[in-house]
Amino acid sequence: MYNILIGGAAGQGIDTTVSILEKAFKRSGYFVYTLRDFMSRVRGGHNFMVIRFGNEAITSHSNKLDGIIALNEETVDLHLENLKDDGFILCDSNLKGDFNAIRIPMAEKAKELGNPRVSGSISAGAILKLFGVNPEYVDEIIEASIKEAYVKINQDAARFGYDSVDIKYPHLGGEFMDNMLINGNQAVALGAIAAGLKFYSAYPMSPGTPIMEYLSKHGVSTGVVMEQVEDEIAAINMAIGASYAGVRSMTGTSGGGFSLMVEALGLAGIAEIPVVIVNVQRPGPATGLPTRTEQSDLKFTIFASHGEFPRMVISLRNHTDAFYQTARAFHLADKYQIPVLLLSDQYLGDSTSTVQMYDVSEIASNTPIISTEDDSDYMRYLITDSGVSPRRVPGKGNYFVTADSDEHDERGYITESADVRVNMADKRARKLDGLVRELEEPEFFGVEDCDILLVGWGSTYGPIKEAVKSLNKGSDDKFGALVFGDIYPLPTNLLLEMVDKVKVIINIEQNSTGQLAGLIRETTGINCNNSILKYDGRQISGEEIVDRLQNLLQEEGYYE
Repeated sequence: MYNILIGGAAGQGIDTTVSILEKAFKRSGYFVYTLRDFMSRVRGGHNFMVIRFGNEAITSHSNKLDGIIALNEETVDLHLENLKDDGFILCDSNLKGDFNAIRIPMAEKAKELGNPRVSGSISAGAILKLFGVNPEYVDEIIEASIKEAYVKINQDAARFGYDSVDIKYPHLGGEFMDNMLINGNQAVALGAIAAGLKFYSAYPMSPGTPIMEYLSKHGVSTGVVMEQVEDEIAAINMAIGASYAGVRSMTGTSGGGFSLMVEALGLAGIAEIPVVIVNVQRPGPATGLPTRTEQSDLKFTIFASHGEFPRMVISLRNHTDAFYQTARAFHLADKYQIPVLLLSDQYLGDSTSTVQMYDVSEIASNTPIISTEDDSDYMRYLITDSGVSPRRVPGKGNYFVTADSDEHDERGYITESADVRVNMADKRARKLDGLVRELEEPEFFGVEDCDILLVGWGSTYGPIKEAVKSLNKGSDDKFGALVFGDIYPLPTNLLLEMVDKVKVIINIEQNSTGQLAGLIRETTGINCNNSILKYDGRQISGEEIVDRLQNLLQEEGYYE
């Protein structure tokens, strides 16, 4: 397995270079996982991306580097300590700095070719040669990805880079060339399309914007209307309105935008209108770190909006999970007529991974659950044992469909009756009885009779999985992990089965307060022994979990 970093300033073409490389590596059979770390600016600053690739499945990024492609001296200064002893640095011949490197006259050659922006293609060609990848893959990828007028010059640049170095690493082979290469935000968009999404409304807010960009690009071919609105208040209200009219609807944002959606979230709850809401988290509060990652919106999402009403919160764990759970969200929203909230984050949303082709046949339904019976005595909020009332579309038959933000009776008429209020609140709450039966238990991996149990949720899935694998190779202790996808209501059966069998429970999260540990304690009474928390805007890695966990176990005396 190999791991290389490409770093430089915004505007130096890093993203284009990485796009060429990851596609070429995948085309040659490798499994590819790409981390993207960038600053909130158009020019300057320090951006970098890490491509990890090999002949086996990869679930996370790594900080241990086989190579650095340095487009400026700062990249070397910041990342040299992570370079392996036998690693390499690839850079331009003019780059200043006292370090050993493979130097290629990239700027000079790019100027000769007539376009300084093709330096990235030169470095891409050189990297592929170092790892023994067929250069024909680059020619094909450039031809498919770049405007026709610039294809030849970029192909020439890549060939120059390829011919400028010698093979350094053997090609490991691999069987992943027929798989997909996709980022987490695209996976969410595809899952929504597969589930029958017809309307998406959003206001651009990093790191959730790529969802609306993808749906806008493919809206005509998929039959999805994508509406860019003036703010997030309009976004959620338009999605609720479209759902009321009978089509599957979704909106997406990040934490700051979700803050503006909170009042309308309550409208969906009391009006019992299904809607799916995606929160691609970033560090807050306020503007926070717009292009970084965090898991600090968990409790906010669970308890957002005044009053009490049922909802479902699902955290997305990886690029495959993002597709299937998004599709499942629409089914649950329709079945129980509730808002379903999806929690992703910048790490998952912007990272790229190889995945098996999605199986659309696994999608439960691609049409909303709407009654077609023509009944003039129809009551929109009929009190039922399940709490779910018959849902119909206004204007479709001989019946009247109401919706209101005030408390209402079974017909939807506003009321201030104390008895009706209690009956309606209880009716809505009964939906949770059915919803609990739909819950999926957290995924377990590791040693079944483990001594030390790690718990996490969402995008910590990959790093925790790699950590557990590493820990079980090098320790007499036995490690296991539960990583939650469904997060509210919290599925507890598997956790309750294991709690008396393990010695230590360690919570791992990307926030400063241990929000999952608090939710577990509130729901089950189980106290995690300790937490490993990271909230600097950067994703925790498997290696970091291993190091911090071993130190923690020593410090707390869990090791004898």
